[in-house]
Amino acid sequence: MSNQASSLIDFNKGNGLVPVVTVDHATGRVLMFAYMNREAFEETVATGRACYFSRSRNRLWRKGEESGNFQSVREIRTDCDADIVLISVEQHGDAAACHEGYESCFFRALRDGDWKVVDQRKVDPAKYGPGYGHQKKSAG
Repeated sequence: MSNQASSLIDFNKGNGLVPVVTVDHATGRVLMFAYMNREAFEETVATGRACYFSRSRNRLWRKGEESGNFQSVREIRTDCDADIVLISVEQHGDAAACHEGYESCFFRALRDGDWKVVDQRKVDPAKYGPGYGHQKKSAG
């Protein structure tokens, strides 16, 4: 079934990758944005757990493989052009989809010209060890 499901998705348009918007199944809140290649998409369909493609690591990224914050997929949709995927998930573990320990990767809001953290951190990412997550980008 997963090969049949992936045949509709246009992986060629993005050089083998499609953007993926991940939302919380219960609330509809956007949790994260990532990419999938065909292999990640097919694994997601086959296992019912979110699997993405990490561009920085150039490999499959099974959400929660380091932290335990895995995602059970409840629904998968694609847009009218079949080049973007929307997945609705149940977030597990510490309820943090973001590698910085927040429920959502979208925890900052532009307020009066400045970026402000507007959400509460669910967990300190240091809990997962020194190599967890991404390298921080410098502010300037």
